[in-house]
Amino acid sequence: MYAVIKTGGKQYKVTEGDVLRVEKLNAEVNATVELTEVLFVANGETVKVGTPVVEGAKVVAEVVAQGKGAKVVNFKYKPKKGYHRKKGHRQLFTEIKITSINA
Repeated sequence: MYAVIKTGGKQYKVTEGDVLRVEKLNAEVNATVELTEVLFVANGETVKVGTPVVEGAKVVAEVVAQGKGAKVVNFKYKPKKGYHRKKGHRQLFTEIKITSINA
């Protein structure tokens, strides 16, 4: 059984037991999170496609960790003009483990 969920503006294909990094969620470590934006659920030959979401479907996940991703550096310069600009960014993430898929 697998599902396609939407969180943080991105879509993920998940099965039970998967561990994935999503955009930061407001939840503590070891807390349980219900993701209700389920776009697609497949269980063997049974398939449910949402318009845009599957009614009554949810994915339950456990928060494993909160953290920051790798640093991304943006460096701009213009030759012979003395113009240099350097910016850094670290995206916040939440690591979750999928515990169950309820269709």
